[in-house]
Amino acid sequence: MSFKSAKSGASALGAMLLASACATSNLPQGAPPVDPLAPPTAMNTPGGGKQPVERVTEGNLVMENIPEIPAAVSEGLRQYQNVRTHSFADWTDQGILITTRFGEVSQVHHVRFPGAVRRQITFYEEPVRGADVNPEGGAFLFAKDTGGDEFYQGYLKDLEDGSVTQFTEPGTRNGGLIWSDQGDRAVWYEARDGDPDYDIMVGDPAQPSTIRVAHEGEGALFPVDFSANGGTVAVQQYISIQKSRIFTLDLESGAFTEINPGLDVAYDGLYLLEDGSVLTSTDEGSEFKNLVRVDPDTGEMTSYTDAIDWDVESYALSPDEEIVAFSINEGGLSSIKLLDMDSGMVIDGPDLPVGVTGGLVFDPMGQNVGFTFTGATSPADAYSFDVDTLELTRWTEAEVGGLDTGEFVSPTFFDYPNDDGMDIPAFVYRPESDGPHPVIISIHGGPEGQSRPYFSSTYQYWVNELGAAVVVPNVRGSAGYGKTYVSLDNGLNRKKSVEDIGALLDWIETQPDLDSDNVLVFGGSYGGYMVLASMVDYDERLAGGIDIVGISDFRTFLENTKGYRRDLRRAEYGDERDPEIAAFFREISPLRNAGEISKPLFIIQGANDPRVPASEAEQILRAVRANGGEAWFLLAMDEGHGFQKKSNRDFQSEAQTMFIRKVLDTE
Repeated sequence: MSFKSAKSGASALGAMLLASACATSNLPQGAPPVDPLAPPTAMNTPGGGKQPVERVTEGNLVMENIPEIPAAVSEGLRQYQNVRTHSFADWTDQGILITTRFGEVSQVHHVRFPGAVRRQITFYEEPVRGADVNPEGGAFLFAKDTGGDEFYQGYLKDLEDGSVTQFTEPGTRNGGLIWSDQGDRAVWYEARDGDPDYDIMVGDPAQPSTIRVAHEGEGALFPVDFSANGGTVAVQQYISIQKSRIFTLDLESGAFTEINPGLDVAYDGLYLLEDGSVLTSTDEGSEFKNLVRVDPDTGEMTSYTDAIDWDVESYALSPDEEIVAFSINEGGLSSIKLLDMDSGMVIDGPDLPVGVTGGLVFDPMGQNVGFTFTGATSPADAYSFDVDTLELTRWTEAEVGGLDTGEFVSPTFFDYPNDDGMDIPAFVYRPESDGPHPVIISIHGGPEGQSRPYFSSTYQYWVNELGAAVVVPNVRGSAGYGKTYVSLDNGLNRKKSVEDIGALLDWIETQPDLDSDNVLVFGGSYGGYMVLASMVDYDERLAGGIDIVGISDFRTFLENTKGYRRDLRRAEYGDERDPEIAAFFREISPLRNAGEISKPLFIIQGANDPRVPASEAEQILRAVRANGGEAWFLLAMDEGHGFQKKSNRDFQSEAQTMFIRKVLDTE
């Protein structure tokens, strides 16, 4: 039984797969993919080919229509761009490992004691993902891709001599890295481009020659735990946010056995307990995910959290299997609780400020639990607490670029009605002045994501420096409000979530301090599709939109997203090979309805995006231009699904500021 957090399994897959919400591109009707660097043509110029729009390349950035950035704009953003966060990664025998950025991208750092100086221990041009310390100490595992392509490679870093060993096969995608309790081997999944089936790999990362395929999988498989003796691995198959299956894999015989076959439920992580039972989180018989103990022989479930009507979002089991630390997502806010496994009693954990926690991890002694915490007005930091005294310890202190934290604005939570008689949860950041204020609607991705009150230096800049109110809705299809709510935009109900943006525009009209004639929509990934769809349906009510790595046509998206994730997305959006679904996709396609977009649009894309390829951006750019619309364009050749490198992110925020100032006429 690995005593890492459940993040080692299902949460890691949640971040990867729930973010999997978007992906692909190509042109409709079988046209070949667009060359991201193709010069402007008659198809992508206003008026069908009058004056071509100049495409400018500066370093790794390719742009169109973006004006020169005034020094005052760059300087005004500088402090907000230099906010630095810290994320808890794992415990060491001398302190903790965290990830934070001191250069272009996030790297692993060592912190010996609370408040100590951070010592950087990985040095790469690409961001490092996680750090999982060997239970025997001395080394840790991490993952890294190239240019945002998400073909993560696994690496072993020796903490004593500093050596690094790449132990995964180049050209494959790897994740879910987990050590055995003995520290003699690790397990992970391996996926290949074009193949929807993931294999389970096992071996000693220090000796790559020992690595072998432990199980040739079917579907998207993720290892989530080792048994105490290291002979069995728990595996979760992710089908959709509403359905998954759990298995045990015997590493010697290869036997792959499903636990509770036939159930149509969702699971989130799994621990193999020494008595043969398993601890997991599932929505079986409930709207929300509960912590349960399952007898694999009988299938009987014992639930510990039925009385809590919110999702268990992260949990960690102590090494002695006596205590479970878990966090609850209460309408977007987090609380931590403790479960006594013998008695089943649940008690409150440490008192936390209002905010969001992530990634609970027990230390090897089972005395302390580490985690990351962020508030609406405080950037992410690494914390821990003592399970006996509940004393809270802050290990790091985020830097805010010299900004006055007293000026940061907290959001207000509210519900607004839609036309179907539902109340849609949302929150709003309001400037201090009377208004009426221009409005930026920020729409999350996923689609099974959830907007939560994480600290955002971007939101704080928009509110404090541009005087804009920021409204953040959780439209139908959002996670965190029960399995019925998250399903309300599936398949042929896709436009229901877009209707909730229309209802939000109605609500804005009722607010005297908000300017309903001055509204911009902003979103990334699936949120980018929502921006485009909102501009099609509510063009006359919007001033403009910013689409970041967004889907412009679901058919081209599904045909061109990476093969290892295509079936996962079909489970959410529908199968484009079905004639009924194909007809619906044509009906709701922003690409096919681009003639309805008359307001300015800013399109932002990474050239290496494996989820929503750059052709999705290029094709909507051409379509909007062909209809005489105004479009700004920014492409980063060294990025994928969103910008990770600081210099690229800085330019993006500067260009966004120029666009917002022009469209909303704000200072």
